[in-house]
Amino acid sequence: MSEENQQPERQFAIQKLYVKDVSFETPNSPAVFTLKWEPKVEFNLGSKVQQLQEGLFEVSLSVTITVKLEEKTAYLVEICQAGIFTISGFPEQEMGPLLGSYCPNILFPYAREAVSDLVNKGGFPPMLLAPINFDALYMQQVQMAQQQAQPATPH
Repeated sequence: MSEENQQPERQFAIQKLYVKDVSFETPNSPAVFTLKWEPKVEFNLGSKVQQLQEGLFEVSLSVTITVKLEEKTAYLVEICQAGIFTISGFPEQEMGPLLGSYCPNILFPYAREAVSDLVNKGGFPPMLLAPINFDALYMQQVQMAQQQAQPATPH
């Protein structure tokens, strides 16, 4: 077999996992601890990809949780969990799912643990984040991007 027909060797490796940014705020303490615990929870999730050099990517997963009691913010947690990944030898069509789904899936348990620890240390009942289907979220983003790219058809 000639070298021209050989596929490049696929390589995927985690180089580093780290907390890029973290914040925990309890703007209405200690008064919030006297209120009945019937929380309203807002949850936001986002991810970003930055190519650092050929085959080296930073993927960051941002989680923001705002918990309110009687319209008063009990606490606000923000965490940006990041990782540096070596990814090479994959076809272009596989890079999107790797960076948009597989890497965030690796990062999420670390973000979930950090949120749980911060909320616990803040004196609040546990905040246990459910698993997230990053494959479905990625496909949803791809579909939305495709719809936005299509020109509107006149009626």
